[in-house]
Amino acid sequence: MPFDFDAWSDDRRARVDGFLTHRFGDAWPVSFVEPLRYPLFSGGKRVRPLLAVAACEALGGDLKDVLAPAAAVELIHTYSLVHDDLPAMDDDDERRGRPTVHVQFDEGTAVLVGDALLTEAFSVLADALVDARTRVKWVSELARASGYLGMVGGQVGDITLGASIADVDTLVRVHAMKTGALIQAAVVLGAIAADAGVNELAAMATYGANVGLAFQLADDVLDADEDAGDDGPPSFVRLLGADETLRRAHACVDEAIAAVAGLPSPDALVALARFTVSRTV
Repeated sequence: MPFDFDAWSDDRRARVDGFLTHRFGDAWPVSFVEPLRYPLFSGGKRVRPLLAVAACEALGGDLKDVLAPAAAVELIHTYSLVHDDLPAMDDDDERRGRPTVHVQFDEGTAVLVGDALLTEAFSVLADALVDARTRVKWVSELARASGYLGMVGGQVGDITLGASIADVDTLVRVHAMKTGALIQAAVVLGAIAADAGVNELAAMATYGANVGLAFQLADDVLDADEDAGDDGPPSFVRLLGADETLRRAHACVDEAIAAVAGLPSPDALVALARFTVSRTV
């Protein structure tokens, strides 16, 4: 029977949402509960937690054992979006068809929401009902991927280099950190949840790196019209053209799929890799 990606993703997304729904209900002041939950439930695709779940299940792991790292990755991703939207960063007024957090509430609240989401991610991992060794591995992996050597460092590169980026290698490095590091970490966290061995972790890391780059390449194609013009941000489409950018995205997907083809149950990972270049948003 063919793998039903829609049914699988709907079920796993609902399980992750259920896990996240129980966070922040005890926040004080009570008025802080709504701002904390506002960006978490704004219609996101949950690609990163789905990757964590898919990696765990590809190795025969249990869904219940990967919900904590899947949720933690989504908390990190959401905090990054809240802060990216701030006036001091990208200064965006809308995300996913709704006002951004600093517009809906205020700028100070948005900063604190991001701070709370970031720290809660590590609380989720520390409180998970798994052995301490696994929790330490999770914390280490997620901290590296989301910090100055990963997502934050990539964002710094994006801000400081900006329009001066004129070569593909530099753009790849920026996005490998800014976008790719957290995507790769999601996959590795899921593999750790399934007690992956050295070779399996290496395969997952290769898969994650390629999916992360494919995701950004596809994003640049989707945003090509919006980013056009002399004042547009650096992009792969600007440097390579749309056709070559899309070709490279498909090549990355092929490499990702090849990396995990020998795993026990790779169907969800394969479908998610293909989704990165077939999506329309």
